[in-house]
Amino acid sequence: MATLRSGVVGLALILCCLPGNAQQASSTHTPSLDITAMDRSVDPCADFFAYACGGWIKNNPIPPDQSSWDLYSKMEDENKTKLRGILEAASAPDSNRNTVSQKIGDYYASCMDEKAIEGKGADPLKPELERIAKISSTAELADVASAMATDNVLFRFGSIQDYRDASQVVANADQGGLGLPDRDYYLKTDAKSEELRQAYATHVQKMFELLGDAPSAAAGEAQTVMRIETALAKGSLTRVERRDPKSLDHKLSGAELANISPDFQWQVYFAKVGLPKLASLNVAVPNFFKTLNQEIGKEKLNDWKTYLRWHLVHASAAQLSSPFLNENFAFYGKTLQGQQELKPRWKRCTEYVDDYLGEALGQAYVEQYFPPQAKQQALKIVNEIRAAMEQDINSLTWMSPATKKQALTKLHAMANKIGYPDKWRDYSKLEIVRGDNLGNVERARQFEFNRQLGKIGKPVDKGEWDMTPPTVNAYYNPQMNDINFPAGVLQPPAFDPESDAAPNYGDTGGTVGHELTHGFDDEGRQFDAQGNLRDWWTPDDAKEFEKRASCISEQYSKYVIIDDVHINGKLTLGEDVADLGGLLLAYMAWKDDTKDQKLDPIEGLTPEQRFFVGYGQSWCGHVRDESKRLRATVDPHSPEKYRTNGVVSNMPQFQEAFHCKAGQPMVNENRCRVW
Repeated sequence: MATLRSGVVGLALILCCLPGNAQQASSTHTPSLDITAMDRSVDPCADFFAYACGGWIKNNPIPPDQSSWDLYSKMEDENKTKLRGILEAASAPDSNRNTVSQKIGDYYASCMDEKAIEGKGADPLKPELERIAKISSTAELADVASAMATDNVLFRFGSIQDYRDASQVVANADQGGLGLPDRDYYLKTDAKSEELRQAYATHVQKMFELLGDAPSAAAGEAQTVMRIETALAKGSLTRVERRDPKSLDHKLSGAELANISPDFQWQVYFAKVGLPKLASLNVAVPNFFKTLNQEIGKEKLNDWKTYLRWHLVHASAAQLSSPFLNENFAFYGKTLQGQQELKPRWKRCTEYVDDYLGEALGQAYVEQYFPPQAKQQALKIVNEIRAAMEQDINSLTWMSPATKKQALTKLHAMANKIGYPDKWRDYSKLEIVRGDNLGNVERARQFEFNRQLGKIGKPVDKGEWDMTPPTVNAYYNPQMNDINFPAGVLQPPAFDPESDAAPNYGDTGGTVGHELTHGFDDEGRQFDAQGNLRDWWTPDDAKEFEKRASCISEQYSKYVIIDDVHINGKLTLGEDVADLGGLLLAYMAWKDDTKDQKLDPIEGLTPEQRFFVGYGQSWCGHVRDESKRLRATVDPHSPEKYRTNGVVSNMPQFQEAFHCKAGQPMVNENRCRVW
């Protein structure tokens, strides 16, 4: 699944209004093109990002509770204020609440009850800690792993669409079991990576001390965790390797999986998670499970207990009393991402409700903040950009008629999802108990885990969404073959029906084009119109695509993120291809939509210049240094500066609009273009 924006760090988020003023907040209008956000002293042909966003960055410092701050962060912060109003109204116990309001309200109230959470300390973990302590052999790892399946213990397990038959859902076992954000954190040998590993070990030690272990014992336990996780990291694929879906397609029988990792009791695990008759599954990374088996045989039982205790407290720390909460933030928020302060509790609790009850919360959000006409206006732009894509495919000189026919078939089959699901998710079986914060979290996680496993062996639900309606983001799902635009991202200034068309197409049109292009990027192009992993390209056309894609990869790999850390152009390739293709399509659609109109300059900017400034301002933002390093390792999106400059430097339309000359930075001499 490819998204428009990073999912690495929460797209956090400011109207800091009281709940009663939520409706007033929604009426505040920020234009799609903000002249005050620009720095017109900068030559747009030298650094277009600074030209479009210099004023915004100067006037919008990163808040202390954020690791980055951008236009979408502000939108999400404003959304949180709206959601807070909904949740505080729903959490009033004497209000006239329906079932949906009761669940989201009681979940929020329990999360906000800081006094009750502080009073419990680590007591909510005692039952699971006792379960771990009673393990008498490594054969029992499967039993405990099934009970901790939502905690990323040992590996990840769930359901996916079958790679070869996207109409069906199959079980999926995948690499996991790590406490650091990525396997590279364990394996890189540079000084900064070694420093972060030491900080991680110190953090793990402190968490064991909070569980009551002596400092000397906790230090040894932290090294045990590091040793086991490093071994699992070595058996894991890199993020670049995982970009090729063929590397994750391994349909195995239960017996074949047992042959790979015989020391893990798979039948016990399957039975405990409710799949006693599971005949086959997809094993995404077989080598990982071979590695896991080796470690089961190598590590002592007490060391596995240490590992399990760590992952239990790690998964729950943000929901526990302040010593656990603050230590968790000190490493994952401050050290890894550079946040100076913990987000206010109301923001965190709002995020949790959206995470676990998102479509329940989304119903109230859509009713208040997403009118039907907004959906129709968004659909209009989607259809126009789809038409531009069809025109683009037909005009390609490097693609043969046979492949064009397949590409058009896929394009015509692509579904549009705008705003929210046609059918809301049913949470009636999820029990929310007012006053039981961690219990609510655990039940919500288990509810979602069971919901995912309940799909196995059944036809795919084409109406399902992977993002909640209030989310400020968008995505393309290659196996669903659909583009998805939640109501949260279809708000001003990203989507502004009152705006001049030029920046609206540059911003929203670029977003739509981005997601549509994902169906034809280096990853998406491997799936056919039905979402099956199938090669529908002629060999010559595939080589032509790869040649053009490598131009983009090489271009972005030259950009420096921080110090000597460059963009990993192979990791960001899909997003970079989608950024460029998406803006080209948006430009075509805008030109077609306004072809019979007389468009005049506004604020000294021609219509073409306003289109590109609208696009550039969609990426206005900045990131803390710590978070830059994190994103360089795990984020498939390039930094905002290069999502702007990297794209426009390849577009002759931009160079013409701003009269850029050969040799200037925003004129790429080796111009790249795929779509």
